Amino acid sequence: MRAHARLEVTADRDRSGRVRTRISRLRSDAPLVLRPTAAVEPTGRWNPHGAAHVALAAAAAGPIGGDHLRLDVEVAAGAALVVRSVAATLVLPGPHGRPSRTETHLRVAPAGTLVWLPEPVIAAGRCDHHATTRIDLEPGARLLAREELLLGRHNETPGTVHQRLRVTLAGRPLHDQEFAVGPDVPGWHGPAVTGGHRALGTLLVIAPDSPPDTRPNSSPTLTPTPTDADADAAVMRLTPTATLLTVLADDALTLRRHLDRGMTGPPADCAIQRGSGPPEPAETLTSKGRVTSGN
Repeated sequence: MRAHARLEVTADRDRSGRVRTRISRLRSDAPLVLRPTAAVEPTGRWNPHGAAHVALAAAAAGPIGGDHLRLDVEVAAGAALVVRSVAATLVLPGPHGRPSRTETHLRVAPAGTLVWLPEPVIAAGRCDHHATTRIDLEPGARLLAREELLLGRHNETPGTVHQRLRVTLAGRPLHDQEFAVGPDVPGWHGPAVTGGHRALGTLLVIAPDSPPDTRPNSSPTLTPTPTDADADAAVMRLTPTATLLTVLADDALTLRRHLDRGMTGPPADCAIQRGSGPPEPAETLTSKGRVTSGN
């Protein structure tokens, strides 16, 4: 099965002069079904006024081996969009042994805001899935993006999953990460990759309107809590106004709890406090695969 869904939003002003977001294009292609919804606001400061809210639903099972699904989302200048999914995505093997593929391309224009909060992807046993997410941001764009991967259902050995997340800012690479797990990937269950955890997630926050921290000895660190023993987490500052939170956890609930902490407080200071030690170089965050970042 091949499917290509598209979503575009633009900004205009109502009679009172306030900016509001209008859905200018909404094209579903089963099993990718897009539906406008009432506002379900994120926490903290990620509550853009007048934003459009859209839910992504599945009209059929999948992706299944052999499927190729693509979703394009475009946020015009000054517009604000919140995208959620109705339920988790279960990746299943196909009858002919072919891999499944998903492509997601998100574009945000200057002064646009995108809050991207899909539910987890579950890698069922014997699946072979390739997922690519590309996010292109123009100067002044704001982004909150969450991605979660669960390795198998209860007591199930997962299939093989290859993921890539590529983010550009003003046409220049900001973050490029590749990650692979599963029986076909040597060492995927070891300490250099998942460390035995079955739930993995990232939260990417880009907020150019948040004041940068210019103190020379400041370093982003997770706020310690008694529950940190059931998860491994790291925070990496990509630029003065861009932060990446990566979490490895034992289960979906623990993973979501840690990622939700990243949506509280100021956008560029999500779930972090300033420490007094020297800043960690970007290259130290390698527990989930190859990571390259640039200013």
